[in-house]
Amino acid sequence: MDIAAWLRSLGLEQYEPAFRANEVDADVLPSLTAEDLTELGVSLVGHRRRLLTAIAALGGAVSTSVRAAAPRDVALPAAADRRQVTVMFGDLVGSTALSARLDPEDLGRMYQRYRDACSRVVARYDGHLAQFMGDGVMVYFGYPQAHEDDAERAVRAGLDIIAAVGWLRTPNGEPVESRIGIATGLVVAGDLSTQEQAVVGETPNLAARLQSLAAPGNVVVAASTRRLLGELFRLRALGGLTVKGIGQSVEAWGVEGETPSASRFELVRAH
Repeated sequence: MDIAAWLRSLGLEQYEPAFRANEVDADVLPSLTAEDLTELGVSLVGHRRRLLTAIAALGGAVSTSVRAAAPRDVALPAAADRRQVTVMFGDLVGSTALSARLDPEDLGRMYQRYRDACSRVVARYDGHLAQFMGDGVMVYFGYPQAHEDDAERAVRAGLDIIAAVGWLRTPNGEPVESRIGIATGLVVAGDLSTQEQAVVGETPNLAARLQSLAAPGNVVVAASTRRLLGELFRLRALGGLTVKGIGQSVEAWGVEGETPSASRFELVRAH
């Protein structure tokens, strides 16, 4: 892969000397993080976001990029325990209609490209890709590996998945879109080595319901996640939503983008 040509295709050729000086090649590129790009001199949020989106949309074997982005082994808990976990659910919009229009082999290849893009993004934010279910994906942030900013990681991953999927096209040239729901809460986390759902509680159900209510190309978060985000993102209040299986209305917010600021510390604590 010609890194210089790839940067030119994005209109970001000014960063080619920095990439070359730091020996960023095709093997290193899929594992770059926002922090890496900042060190490379990509100071503008818009340029970093454009680069991260393009990196997520790159082709290639999922296993290679996942190993590059998360080379360490995570020890799996031996027994169930109670954890605070942020759960993400995502799917492809209109997949049923697509399956009626596309040849099954073409549909399968499109699903694989979608899954590849999701896997690369999730690995970059150190989430756990729990399960693919047809055109759906379920991801845990905070289990088995916990971080103090798991809610933020989940939202950033959601935005990047939405953007990466936006680069995909069906064989007929049709654009495809994703939608994502995110919720945070206390769960019982079980054995990830089994095929059963490892995280049990209201949180996964709420994330799945919010995903089904999200508009195409949108990330929707529950109040439990919103409280942890401070002012890091531009959020639009959606009011109380009627969610199937939950007796009372649920407050939710749509994520419209990142809040540009030099001080992450202040934004996290502003809400």
